[in-house]
Amino acid sequence: MRLPHIHWPHFHIHFHDRPLAGEPHPERPFHWRLYLCEMVATAVLMVFGLAGVILLSAPHSWIGDHLSLHPAIQAALCGLCFGLAGTMAAMTPFGKVSGAHLNPSVTLAFMLSKKIVWIDALGYIISQIIGAVLGTALVYGAGYFLSSWKVHALAVHYGATVPYTGISVWFALGSEILVTGLLIATLYWLAAHPRFKWVTPWIGGIFFFVMNPLTAWISGNSANFARSFGPDLFAGNWNGLWVYLLGPFIGSSLAVIAIQADILGKIHLMEARLVNFGHHGRVPHMDDPHFVHAAPEHYEEYKAHLQTITKLQEQGVAGEARKEMGN
Repeated sequence: MRLPHIHWPHFHIHFHDRPLAGEPHPERPFHWRLYLCEMVATAVLMVFGLAGVILLSAPHSWIGDHLSLHPAIQAALCGLCFGLAGTMAAMTPFGKVSGAHLNPSVTLAFMLSKKIVWIDALGYIISQIIGAVLGTALVYGAGYFLSSWKVHALAVHYGATVPYTGISVWFALGSEILVTGLLIATLYWLAAHPRFKWVTPWIGGIFFFVMNPLTAWISGNSANFARSFGPDLFAGNWNGLWVYLLGPFIGSSLAVIAIQADILGKIHLMEARLVNFGHHGRVPHMDDPHFVHAAPEHYEEYKAHLQTITKLQEQGVAGEARKEMGN
């Protein structure tokens, strides 16, 4: 005798878990998909960014030898290359999910703005550091297959940023504070304006293309502790690493303070993303940015949610209905 097939109820609902809007669900303190995607995106940044810097600045490479005669152009191109590597990382499926912070300073700014809680911020920062190490490891490992690459990479310490020894290290700290503050203020302003938000993933290349000829000789214009930590780990160069921890964090904090004081005008961030593909702060699936899976026990919550939306639509309160649909 064949038993009847039972169809259990199954629903897809908008579960109120919005970690990148600073509103995580109490039962979901950790968001591992976001952390994993941020780690991979940061690794992509490091692989292409460091590879570009090594090719452009290694003294024994064909390009490096020619550009060494024009140090300002060389510095500008290195900045452009690393910035475009960030754009590439942001446009990957991983960057689209995590929002592509790629930088502990950016995550800190969002945390201070209450757009990401400290647990998720810590998860992001740890993921960024791990991703930076993994990305640098790939650049390092390429030297085992290409001997010339190993020579070029060693010559520039795997693209490490180091304070200029001809002046006080405090100038390097000040430079990192200034550059990071300007970077965060620029990103923050763009991310808060829908008209210009599409520029946000591209601004890194433009920013460092302009800033590198001016200040890179002082500290290397890292503005990113993870970016400095990875190469320093493989180069065994720990002198001055503290500059790239304190400087960017201080610069990021000062930028947020200035923004909250309305120095740059009224700025309101909706969520902790540098790239926005319609997630509205949620944790999207890789193939579906709009829904998360919910079990049958959330049916009553789902039913009440739909009733609220229907009631608002019947009353003609379109704005409130759209707001409720986003929750």
